[in-house]
Formats: sequence, structure tokens, C-alpha cells
Amino acid sequence: MTTHRTVTPTAFVTEPPVRFRDLLAAEWIKMWSLRSTPWTIALTVLFVIGSSAVAALADYDNLSGSGASMRQPPVFLPFDAFPPAGYMTLMLVAGSLGALAVVSEYSSGLIRTTTVAVPARGSLMLAKAVVSASLWTVVGTVISTGSFLTSQAILDGRHTGVPITHPGVVRALVASALLAPVCALIGLGLAALIRHSAATMVTSAFTLLMLPTIFSQTKRWSADINHAMVVTAWKRLVQNWPPDPTSPVLSATVPGSWSVYAVWPLVAVVLAVVVVRRRDV
Repeated sequence: MTTHRTVTPTAFVTEPPVRFRDLLAAEWIKMWSLRSTPWTIALTVLFVIGSSAVAALADYDNLSGSGASMRQPPVFLPFDAFPPAGYMTLMLVAGSLGALAVVSEYSSGLIRTTTVAVPARGSLMLAKAVVSASLWTVVGTVISTGSFLTSQAILDGRHTGVPITHPGVVRALVASALLAPVCALIGLGLAALIRHSAATMVTSAFTLLMLPTIFSQTKRWSADINHAMVVTAWKRLVQNWPPDPTSPVLSATVPGSWSVYAVWPLVAVVLAVVVVRRRDV
């Protein structure tokens, strides 16, 4: 006699797809799980605002005279509120930490686990970009506002401080606040391309700070390349006086400088997404 058995189909439970907000939360946790992140950001904020205070104190001493010139309408001194030394340091730190969001996973091997859990590598890289850009926008805003308020509070002692409504101030504040996320995204893009910590850091520093010094602003072709660099765009945006038409130095335009701010991070993020999709981990 043959016995017939009934086989009950096994129900397979599939995991729901990972939501983008879950990726954002995971990347946020990864970033702050590094002990160096809060310390690095805090020290950078103090250093950049402190450099603004030092620059303002130097001008405070230079303006120690009195007379009719001191009673004239104040002139906004952008390099007191936004000194190059402080903000170039900010560029270096932001670019390095932006790169670290990617290369830290490759150097530790965690990227293999991450891509197994999240096969959508493009979404993963976009989440890293959003978290890095958001964090550094907040940090850049704090630094930019703090630098301006600190420097102008010091200069008010000589009646040369200006309010935020002064021509050129808002543009300088916005440009300085966005400088950090722009550099962070550039570092992230370079990290996705290079995947090596030391090489990425060196390339990021060279691209952001050293490459512009190679190209002079006295010849048109060289000036065009120089004006396409982030640091040159930032310097033009914090400058509130018109270029000198008699100067041999060719000055960048304000719209062109804003374009540099937009193109660099866009290209960096697109490059990062394309690279992680086509390369094996």
C-alpha cells in the first residue's frame, strides 16, 4: 500500500528593502562613533574663530589713532572676519573628514559587510554625502557666524565694526559657511576614487590648497584655471570691493565663483556614486 504525504509549502520571509533614512541614520552613527570626530570639529571651530579674533585684534591696535578718519562710515574688513589661515585650515579638515567617511571603511574591511547589507551602493554613497554635507553645513555656519560676530565685536571698540546688513557681509557669511561642506564632498569623491587613506589625504590637500598656487592670475588661460578652484572662489566671494581695472591680476566674477561652489561637489558626488557601482569592493 502506498502512503501519500502532503507537503506544506514553506513560506519564505523576505526582509523589507532598506529605506534611505535608515542609511542616513547608520552613516550618522558611523561618523560619530569615531572618537576623533567631535574633538576634531571642536578644535577646528575654536581655531578658526580664534584666528578671526587675532586678525581683528591686530587691526584694533593699528586703528589706535583718533580723529576725523575714525568717524567716517566703517569699511567691512573681510579678512578680519574670514582670515585665509583659519579658513584654509577649515578646508583641509573638512576635506579630510569627508574622505575619512569612505576610506575608513575600506581600510578596516567594513565596506564588505556594508555592501552585503546594502547592495544599493549608489544609495549608500549618497547617504554618506548627505550626512557629510549636513554636518559640515552646520559646522560651517557656526564658524562663519562666530568669526563675524567675534571680529566685529572687537572692532567695535574702534568704531569700525559693521552690522550684518552691511553690503557684502551676507554673501561672505554664506560663502564661508558653505566652504566646509563643499570641501567635505570633494574629499568624499576623491576617497571613493582612490580608496587609500594617505593618498586620499595628500590628494585632497593638494587639490584644495596647493594646486591653485601653480596657476597665475596674470594670464587669461592660467587665471581661468585658478578661478575654477574652490579657494579662489571663496576669496572672491568674501571680497566686497570691486576689482581694480588697472591691476594686472585678473579677478574672478561673483557668478563664476558661485558656479565653482556648485560644480565641484556635484562632480565629486556623481563620481563617487559611479565608481562604487562599477568597482568591486
